[in-house]
Amino acid sequence: MRILVAGGAGFIGSNFIRYILGAHDDWSVVNVDKLTYAGNLANLADVAGDPRYRFHRADICDAAEVARIFAEEKPEAVVNFAAETHVDRSIDDPALFLRTNILGTQVLLDAARKAKVARYLQISTDEVYGSLGATGKFSEESPLKPNSPYAASKTSADLLVRAYGETFGLPVLVTRCSNNYGPYQFPEKLIPFFVTLLHEGKPVPVYGDGMNVRDWIHVEDHSRAVDAVLQRGRPGEIYNVGGGNERTNIEITKLLIAAMGKDERSMKFVPDRPGHDRRYAIDDAKILAELGVVPRVPFEEGLRATVRWYIDNEPWWRAVQSGEYQSFYDRWYVSKDRA
Repeated sequence: MRILVAGGAGFIGSNFIRYILGAHDDWSVVNVDKLTYAGNLANLADVAGDPRYRFHRADICDAAEVARIFAEEKPEAVVNFAAETHVDRSIDDPALFLRTNILGTQVLLDAARKAKVARYLQISTDEVYGSLGATGKFSEESPLKPNSPYAASKTSADLLVRAYGETFGLPVLVTRCSNNYGPYQFPEKLIPFFVTLLHEGKPVPVYGDGMNVRDWIHVEDHSRAVDAVLQRGRPGEIYNVGGGNERTNIEITKLLIAAMGKDERSMKFVPDRPGHDRRYAIDDAKILAELGVVPRVPFEEGLRATVRWYIDNEPWWRAVQSGEYQSFYDRWYVSKDRA
């Protein structure tokens, strides 16, 4: 199969490409990425020479360029990871998220429809469901109640994907995943953000009381789930992807502090961010029953390996912690006394 992966130079996209090339000898991958601050071809340096891999630098909002790539590469399936994803950034600049996450999705859907691809898979998030109380889990039937500009943009994209399936008969699928962790994650996200701060001897900012709950899944398990949905999922369906690892932010923080050999004086409680969802939890019974997908990476083992990866790959995260990222860090954290 020849698949076009949008956003393949980012964290999850690059891990997915590496997984696919390792799992399927007869598949080829076309990576389309704009290479914004979070897109990094160094993430894929180990597969760059693979004859089954091709890269195009392009903005998915550029309809003419996307059409050209589809005509040249003739993909049989599309997997869309391309998105602005950081909630804090969406509060700082909502317009950017609406453009990339909604308009970009529409451009890809139009190109996929014209190319008559066999599958279009939209990678979404559990944040489209909003926030849970102390009990319960999100199923695929849960109402959509996004609480941040990021979540609203992803919700809009999901509904657009559904509309293209219903209106044009495009064979679409959507996955909604919980929080990912693992190697090559841009250091604005909680785990690499905290590891890099602790490595530098800086305090880590904990929003509110630190009791917000997230479900964590290793990016390799997520990649495996996306592969299964792409191959065997039922067109028109949504599949939740969870890790079965609910942890409070304060738990994660303490685990990272311990792993880095620091003490709890490294924590700095800061005012909560606007629209901060209290709890996410995923009911993944559907993907288990239909496709047999179950997470394989134990959380503690995966977290230890992830911390070690960032310690061993300091040149990688040093290289990306510059320019635009540093400007956002100073504006969002330092100037507002969150660092």
